Amino acid sequence: MRKWIGAASVALLAFAAMPAQAADKVVLMLNWYVYGEHAPFYYGKAKGIYAAEGIELEIQEGRGSAATTQAVAAKTADFGYVDVPTMMRAAIKGAPVVATGVLLQTSPMSAMGFAEKNIRKPEDIKGKTVAITPADSMTQIWPLFLKKTGLKESDFKTVAGDGQTKLNAVINGQADLLLGYVMDQSMKIKDATGKEVYPIKFADYGINMVSSGIIANADYVKANADLVRRFMSATTKAVEAAEKEPKAAAQSILDANPKGGKIDTLTQGFELTIPLYRTAETKGKRPFQVTDQNMTDTVNLMVEYGGLDAKAKENPKAFYTNDYLPKSGS
Repeated sequence: MRKWIGAASVALLAFAAMPAQAADKVVLMLNWYVYGEHAPFYYGKAKGIYAAEGIELEIQEGRGSAATTQAVAAKTADFGYVDVPTMMRAAIKGAPVVATGVLLQTSPMSAMGFAEKNIRKPEDIKGKTVAITPADSMTQIWPLFLKKTGLKESDFKTVAGDGQTKLNAVINGQADLLLGYVMDQSMKIKDATGKEVYPIKFADYGINMVSSGIIANADYVKANADLVRRFMSATTKAVEAAEKEPKAAAQSILDANPKGGKIDTLTQGFELTIPLYRTAETKGKRPFQVTDQNMTDTVNLMVEYGGLDAKAKENPKAFYTNDYLPKSGS
């Protein structure tokens, strides 16, 4: 009897000593330096949500959606979090990339200035100075905003510069407004000045287009279908968890990157991001469940205003797939 117990114990000890199956290492490259919008990825990693799906996640900061798209196309990053219309421009030119989940289904584009200036509606832009960055995504869609709101180029002045110059122009009073993302540039201005910023959102004036999402190399997706499903499952759960605990999610950014900003503006920036996750059509659905109509509308707008090749309209579904998203409740 003792001999049998001893053998069983040895067997159990041997089993316990066996290494667990190694987690898949995955690199996610962001669209830019970290800010509030990125909280779910850090929160998901911190809470073990990716680990539970057998994924060892490395998050890398990016240097713009175009650069991140190039990295994913070249397979130097497994997944990217980018502006989906920017990815479309690369894909139509042959880059082997596809969106495996569209997170921001409402555009964050806006014209923003200090709240104290009381610029609250398009009519208030008349006579003001607007800071723009030539050829960026917002400046390309700006003419459509003008058309939708009845404004003319002659109604206001513009000053041009890169992203930082644009911020400085508003901060220093050389411009009244800038074109920026509601949860990004507005928080940078608030961090620098302590003043509240008011955005006039493009989406409030009938400009229906998606923004940020997860992309991957199309060949990588085919070769790693199970991993892509696990990654999208974890990311969906991470977004859902972060939505419930915005401040804790924002804190996870600082825990991973102490120089990643200030907790108040990271939290506010993330809270401003959450309403962009869904449209009226996807209200009540899990994150990333973009509709075909939303994507078709985006392609049409990008062809007309965003420099996207007209052949993109032949097959909008070539740019995205919902096939790797978790089903409801899973």
